Amino acid sequence: MASRTYGQYCGVTTAVELIGERWALLIVRDLLVGPRRYTDLKQGLLRIPTNILSTRLKELQEGGVVRRVPMMNCGLVYELTPYGRELEPVVLALGRWGFASMGDPSPDDVVTADSLTVALRTAFRADASAALPAADYELHVGDVALRVQVDGASLRVTQLAPPAPPVGGRRPDGEADLVFASGPGIRRVISGELTPAEAIDAGVLEVVRGEASLLERFAATFHIDPGSLAAA
Repeated sequence: MASRTYGQYCGVTTAVELIGERWALLIVRDLLVGPRRYTDLKQGLLRIPTNILSTRLKELQEGGVVRRVPMMNCGLVYELTPYGRELEPVVLALGRWGFASMGDPSPDDVVTADSLTVALRTAFRADASAALPAADYELHVGDVALRVQVDGASLRVTQLAPPAPPVGGRRPDGEADLVFASGPGIRRVISGELTPAEAIDAGVLEVVRGEASLLERFAATFHIDPGSLAAA
């Protein structure tokens, strides 16, 4: 357990004591994507001091949120326990809530593969995708590349490592229907501030391969309306 307590008998208090310390919830966010080695977590959280990462992992293990297990070809990895995985809807709800206040990124802000994966899961609208044909996207944001497969109400996000550089031309068999690139400005498409066509004209999105019309399906499938959150 975290060394600091609030001295209150309350479920919210207990939750904050377990995951409220600085960096703890971001460690949980990355582990929601999948098991990670210590070095993977450190690379995904560039600014976390190594002693703080070690301390937070120890606290999360003591709290029953994280465990350390052997994995074939990877050695020991950290993963969420079943209790820890119950945080997924909480983390996604926090992501939607925070989306309304994100604003523009600062020059030092980075997008990681895990943060973008969770962002897509946060914005995913299963109700909308269930009414649309299946779609297979490859999204590049800086050095991050993701394969995003949507089929009905099902979403699968796979991290491509090392990222293959986008190349134009005919779609090879087995590759995504649409390959496109963006920067953090993709937030403006997910929020509905820009339509896909406007985003292309503004240089926010670039279609590398495939039909640009598929971006309309992407925008319908991944959407958060900050105005509705503020009004709720």
